[in-house]
Amino acid sequence: MSLRIRIAVLSLLMVPATATAQHGAGEAPTLVTVAPAEAKQFSFLVGQWELDVRPVMSALAQAVHGQTKYVGTWKAWPALDGWGVVDELRMSDESGNPKSFTHTVRTYDATLKHWNSATLDVYHGAFLNTVGESKSSRDGQEVVVTGSSIDAQGVAYLTRMRFYDIKPNGFRADSERSTDSGKTWTATRRIVAKRIAASAPR
Repeated sequence: MSLRIRIAVLSLLMVPATATAQHGAGEAPTLVTVAPAEAKQFSFLVGQWELDVRPVMSALAQAVHGQTKYVGTWKAWPALDGWGVVDELRMSDESGNPKSFTHTVRTYDATLKHWNSATLDVYHGAFLNTVGESKSSRDGQEVVVTGSSIDAQGVAYLTRMRFYDIKPNGFRADSERSTDSGKTWTATRRIVAKRIAASAPR
């Protein structure tokens, strides 16, 4: 292959995919680089929070073992040029033994009008992808996040977390699980968060 042909081939390979797609197919959609107002729906999470965590237990389990209680912290930072937030949730028992550590990236999809989140369960090395939507309720704004996963026994299940009672100094977050494709849901955990700082250290 001559040098001239090689240069021509390389030039074609270097043409951006968007330019190739525009040729004969009309102009590509305008690239949106400024985050819309909806991308602030998770801004309430930014800062540092102290958590009171109560796993939901059956009456029998409570009678035998008492109500289990965890404590924790939730830290979140603005990220992605205003398109989302990054947060870390840590929980431990009352003696300080670690129970859970998750790292989540949340970003708003302006086309589909919902939130995409990727959560890493640090201690188990597993990822959970979820979709979230914000809506207004009688008690104010709330955000509901849903996802799917598989437990240690290989059983598929759905997850749902509802953020509500959102105020400048606190919020609540309830978690549920469904093993029948969303027909019924079982509460698994309730979190009460109290703000301890407007921003969080890295």
